[in-house]
Amino acid sequence: MKQLETKPASIFNIAVVVAALGYFVDIYDLLLFTIVKKSSVLAVGSTDASLLVDSTKIINWQMGGLLLGGIIWGVLGDKKGRLSVLFGSIILYSIANFVTGFIQTVDQYAWCRFVAGLGLAGELGAWITLVSELLPKNKRGIGTSLVAGIGLFGAVGAYYTYQWTGNDWRLCYKIGGALGVLLLFLRISVAESGMFKQVKEAGVQRGNFLMFFNDGKRFKKYILAILIGLPTWYVVGILINQSDRFGKEMFGSTTIDSGRSIMFAYAAIALGDILIGLVSQYFKSRKKALLVFYTLCVLALLLYFSPFNNSDTSMYIICIIMGFGNGYWAIFVTMGAEQFGTNLRATAATTIPNMVRGALPLINLMFLDLFQKSWNWPLIKAGIVTGVVVMVITFIAFYFTEETFHKDLNYSEGEEMLP
Repeated sequence: MKQLETKPASIFNIAVVVAALGYFVDIYDLLLFTIVKKSSVLAVGSTDASLLVDSTKIINWQMGGLLLGGIIWGVLGDKKGRLSVLFGSIILYSIANFVTGFIQTVDQYAWCRFVAGLGLAGELGAWITLVSELLPKNKRGIGTSLVAGIGLFGAVGAYYTYQWTGNDWRLCYKIGGALGVLLLFLRISVAESGMFKQVKEAGVQRGNFLMFFNDGKRFKKYILAILIGLPTWYVVGILINQSDRFGKEMFGSTTIDSGRSIMFAYAAIALGDILIGLVSQYFKSRKKALLVFYTLCVLALLLYFSPFNNSDTSMYIICIIMGFGNGYWAIFVTMGAEQFGTNLRATAATTIPNMVRGALPLINLMFLDLFQKSWNWPLIKAGIVTGVVVMVITFIAFYFTEETFHKDLNYSEGEEMLP
C-alpha cells in the first residue's frame, strides 16, 4: 500500500458544517415521500384500493435510483473528486424535486423519484468521505456522527414543512429543490480532500468499482460493510413507514399518522447518531458502539410486536425507541469509508449506504410479495419473520466485520498505476 501525507483539520471546520446542512437537505428529500405519501399518491390518480401497491412502486423506484446512483457517483467521486460529485448530485435532485411538484400520474411520480434517487445517492457518501479524510482518526467518528445526526433532522424539517404549507405536498417538493440550490453556494467555500489530490498526483488507479470483486478479501469487506446496515431500512421502510397498517392490525387504530411516526423516529435517529460517535470514542471501538445500538434496536423490535404496543401513543413511543436504536447509521457509514483506501473510499462510502437503501425493494419483495401475497401470511407474521431474517443476517455480518477505529486512512488499495 502506498502511504500518502495529509494534514488533520479541526472538527468544527467548514466542511463538517456544510456537510451537515447538505445531509439535512438529503434527508428532507429522501423522507418527504413517506410523509406526503397518502395525499400525494391519491392526488395523482391512485385509489384507496391501489394506494399500497402504488406507493410501494414509487418508493421502490426511488430506492432503485439510489442504488444505481450510488455506483455512478461513487466511481466519479474517486475519479474526479469528492466536490465534483457534490455539485453534480445536488443539481440533479434539485431539478427532480421541482419537476415532482408538477407531476400528474403515478408513473410520472415514480420516474421523478427515480431521478431524485440518482441525485441523492451522491450526497452522503461524498461528504462522509471528505470529512473522514479531513479529520484525524481520533475525531473521525465524532465528526461523521455530527454530520449524520444534524442532517437527519431533515426528516423533522420535512414533516413540519408539510404542516406549515397546509399539507401542500407539491410546494414541499419545490421547497426541497430551492434548498438544494442554496446549498450550491455554500459548497463553493469547501476545499477538496488533500488525500484525494495526492492519490490523483500519484497516478494510482481510482474509482474502479470492479476492484471490490477481483480480490477475495476486499470483496468480503465490501459485502459485510453492506449487510451490517440492513436493519435501518427494514425498520424505517416497513415498520415505521407502515405503522398505520400495523396499528390497525394490532389494536384497531385508524388514526396513526405514518408521517408523524417518521418524524418522531428520525428525530431519535439523529440523537442516536450524535451519541454513537461519543460511545465509539468512549470504547475506542466502532464495533462495540455498533453492538450497543443493535441491542437497543432488537429490544425495540420486541416491544413493537408485543402486547405493550396497544395504542397510538405506544406506537409513537416505540417508533422513537426504534429510531434511537437505529442511530448506528453514522458509524455504519463511517466504517464503510474506513474499510478502504483513498483511491476507492468514495466509491465504497457512496455505494455501501445506497446498497442498503436499495435493499428495501428486496426486503419488500420478501415481506409483501412472498410472505403476504404468495404465502397468504397475515401482516404481523410477515413483519416478524422479515425482521428475524434481517437481524440474523446482520449479526452474522457484524461478527466477521473488522474493527476500524484505529485504522490509518492514509493509503491506497493495490499498487496499480495508470499508464
